[in-house]
Amino acid sequence: MTKNEKKTEKTTATESKSKPKISCLTVIGEIEGHVESPEQNKTTKYEHVIPQLVSIEEDPSVDGLLVILNTVGGDIEAGLAIAELIAGMTKPVVSLVLGGGHSIGVPLAVAAKYSFIAPSASMTIHPVRTTGLTLGARQSFEYFRKIQQRINNFVAANSHITADRYNSLVMTTGELAMDVGTVLEGKEAVDVGLIDSVGDLGSAVKKLKKMIGS
Repeated sequence: MTKNEKKTEKTTATESKSKPKISCLTVIGEIEGHVESPEQNKTTKYEHVIPQLVSIEEDPSVDGLLVILNTVGGDIEAGLAIAELIAGMTKPVVSLVLGGGHSIGVPLAVAAKYSFIAPSASMTIHPVRTTGLTLGARQSFEYFRKIQQRINNFVAANSHITADRYNSLVMTTGELAMDVGTVLEGKEAVDVGLIDSVGDLGSAVKKLKKMIGS
């Protein structure tokens, strides 16, 4: 073997051991959609997140994506739009719920290829709601039912829980004051099949690196 061949072999070995490049997306506060939230609110704006996700997917130097969630929920259409983009990425994606992954934050958490939740974190599952005036007509209720069905189906398609089981958690009575729904804490979210594992940042990064290397 010549000196040049040895040098090439050494360079190739060094490159193969290089650390994978991981991009991080944070979803915090309220997920803002077409209507702007009050200035004092912490928000995640979907018009900022969408191009960021496209850029990550198209960037050959990025090997995987870590999604960190601590959100109260927010705009349903915006949340589902982001979740669909995450679910459709070809690169490895791991999510980690810290603090809370409530309401429309649930589809965002399960959209990743693998999901974690911190032991102290929680997820609130409740029916679709609206703020403001809603006409009390049959068509209005049917519209909300269809939106809820879209959420149920997305969650079921991207986790280990069935749509019927998820809907039963949505419609649980007696757990939330003046509302219906369910609060799942840490391991409970894993036990029902919503989240894959209980873990922390180290667990999420380790899993993502393993997925990148496989």
